Amino acid sequence: MTSPLQPPAPAASPVGSDPARFSITTRDLCLWYTKFQALRNVTVNIRHGLITSLIGPSGCGKTTLLRCFNRVNERYGYVTTRGEIRILDKNIYDPDVSLIELRKKVGMVFQRPNPLPISVYENVVFGIRLHRDSDSLRRSQLDEEVEKALTEVGLWNDLKDRLDAKATTLQLEQQQKLCIARLLPLKPDIILMDEPCSALDVEGTQAIEELMFSLKGRYTIVIVTHNMAQARRASDECIFMLMGELMEHTRTEELFLTPRHPKTADYIEGRYG
Repeated sequence: MTSPLQPPAPAASPVGSDPARFSITTRDLCLWYTKFQALRNVTVNIRHGLITSLIGPSGCGKTTLLRCFNRVNERYGYVTTRGEIRILDKNIYDPDVSLIELRKKVGMVFQRPNPLPISVYENVVFGIRLHRDSDSLRRSQLDEEVEKALTEVGLWNDLKDRLDAKATTLQLEQQQKLCIARLLPLKPDIILMDEPCSALDVEGTQAIEELMFSLKGRYTIVIVTHNMAQARRASDECIFMLMGELMEHTRTEELFLTPRHPKTADYIEGRYG
């Protein structure tokens, strides 16, 4: 049976002659924490295969928006959502959408690395064991998945002889890469990153950004960052949010060099936030 979130066949772009399709589309998205409205009529198209940064002052709604894309906000009983989010051309609020399938397609990496306190090997195959019939997989198949995922995030050469090591003993940069590797065997289309470099030093930040560059194209990456320099150097497009509203969304270089909205200019020039 076809998953409700199976990628659609390529279609003509809805915007001019641009061939890029959208991985995420929201329409009039609103969200309330009890009575506080955190998102106000957010309408946005996030392009397939690019790195898109969500920027704005603390409390502007960027992390809330990010967590809408895999419906993580719904873990809290006091959240109310209205509007539409289409991922791979499917409204993720449709009743036939499986949250398990959605979160396989839309993986998430958090501020601080959160590897499981088990071996490197078992971290990578954790999702396979959870979501697939791992009993039917030979050890050689699991080994192949581990090597492929760790190679993709640049860890294989460093860890191929340490696969039994406890993941929490790794350097923070390696832990964060491992958290990304843990997503890959589930074949996600989208990777959400909530300030993934906030716990890292300069070298670790550079390593994660280089990893993002290597993954883009194969995956759509959406990153929340407070670091304007990071947003400028690491993303293809930027979304500026303020008080729960989307103020501006354009190519990163255009947003930083020729912002259309005065409030965007005020923010990136450091007048507030």
